[in-house]
Amino acid sequence: MPAETSQNQTSLLDRYVANLSVEVEPFALCLLEHGWRLTLPGPPCAMLHFVVEGEGWLASPDGSRLRIGPGWLLVIPAGLQHSLDTQESYEHELKIECTPSGPPVHRIVAGEGPVEMRVGCGTLNVRYGEAMGLFDHLNEVLAVDLSDVPRVGMLFESLIDEQSHEGPGAPVLQGAIMTQLLVHMLRALSSRPDPNLAWLRALDDPRLGRAIDHIMEDPSAPHTVDSLAGLAHMSRSAFAKQFQAAFFNSPMNLVNHVRLERAARMLGSSSLPVEQVGKRCGFSSRSYFSQAFKKHTGLSPAEFRGAH
Repeated sequence: MPAETSQNQTSLLDRYVANLSVEVEPFALCLLEHGWRLTLPGPPCAMLHFVVEGEGWLASPDGSRLRIGPGWLLVIPAGLQHSLDTQESYEHELKIECTPSGPPVHRIVAGEGPVEMRVGCGTLNVRYGEAMGLFDHLNEVLAVDLSDVPRVGMLFESLIDEQSHEGPGAPVLQGAIMTQLLVHMLRALSSRPDPNLAWLRALDDPRLGRAIDHIMEDPSAPHTVDSLAGLAHMSRSAFAKQFQAAFFNSPMNLVNHVRLERAARMLGSSSLPVEQVGKRCGFSSRSYFSQAFKKHTGLSPAEFRGAH
């Protein structure tokens, strides 16, 4: 790989990591005996699977099957029912009706004999900056073979251990471990374009990247489509079209989303009056801020603050 390309990918990865926010739900350990299938429901948000040991298949309702083994990291889209198989044709099946989670880490056992495959399963919320979910628009399984990175297995075991024996600061430590796992995944993906993560590649475009950075750094600024297109050195129409294709949202909808997410955090962590929170997040009118916030969260700013 040319040195310049390698440096650009490193710089892009650094940008991803610096802006990632990771929330980890307690994982479950799925233990499968030979000949068993474990069928899991469609998760409410993206679900991560890590194959700790053993080999088998990930099966989807459409009949597609993916051969997996130790070190494979899989991200399952929200709502996708799927199954883990230890062999091509299963003899027994265990169906789980709700998404597996802890705390603490619990075990889902398919079969009563020796364990042939052990898979960690858990939901996670990963966001870039204050608005874009890393896996929000994932429409098929994202699979990465990290078997050649021994550290990944150690990191996952550390995550499970931390969730099994939670102490002070556990959420922060778990988020830090998961961030490291995601960095390894992003490194593997950096050399292969993936339409499921179009916005990740879009950030590699310095034109769109400049606009997104400006939104994230100062969402309260008086952004317009014209001003953002100017930052990107693009025509208004070309900018709006490429932005929509990359981020599944219009520029101004994303600006408002970032503003409202920031407002939610400020309401939960400060005692500033509601009107001041709105102004600091780019809303000049208290009534418009309250209306937009309730549409975004289902609660008025005051109700949201009282609940948090």
